[in-house]
Amino acid sequence: MRVLPYLVGVAVGAWVFPIPVLGLTGDLTNDPAKVIKKYLSLDKRGVRLTADSYEAVKPYVAWEQEEPVWKRFVVIRDYSVSDDVTQWDIVSSTEARIPVTFQVLGVVHVETATFIRAPREEVLPIRIRAVDNHWKMVSPVFPPHVGRSRLADFVKDAMLHETDDARAETLRRLKEDLLHAGRS
Repeated sequence: MRVLPYLVGVAVGAWVFPIPVLGLTGDLTNDPAKVIKKYLSLDKRGVRLTADSYEAVKPYVAWEQEEPVWKRFVVIRDYSVSDDVTQWDIVSSTEARIPVTFQVLGVVHVETATFIRAPREEVLPIRIRAVDNHWKMVSPVFPPHVGRSRLADFVKDAMLHETDDARAETLRRLKEDLLHAGRS
């Protein structure tokens, strides 16, 4: 409910300034950062790794284009969503950009099944907007940001179903690289 003081200020300000406050009912009275947190929680757990599980995040997004088939996954230790409204870029009463900080460990290239270690902090402003009386993420469409251990489990499962010995060995090395990525 950290946004509530802002929304109250907008509603009070509407008496002086004509800011559109219509549509601030239902889910829009909730904190929009919660939508981003829920989406990222699911993403970290790997729901975007397969088309079957992608449906779990659809209620939180309003992408203008279809999500592509990703050629890389970003491996993360964790993420944080700014709860400090003063750090948000508030576009209007129904749209804002909320900064998200990821602790990135590296990137997995899907086609080659390789992990490239690249530890860094990545800040991504997520644009969220009121869509059909619900807060929805509208941009950017970014590659899956998956937790290291979840991605290692995903690779382990792929190994169990792999019949080609060379590909199974490549997956085994990838799993080992992922497991070691968190130990530094």
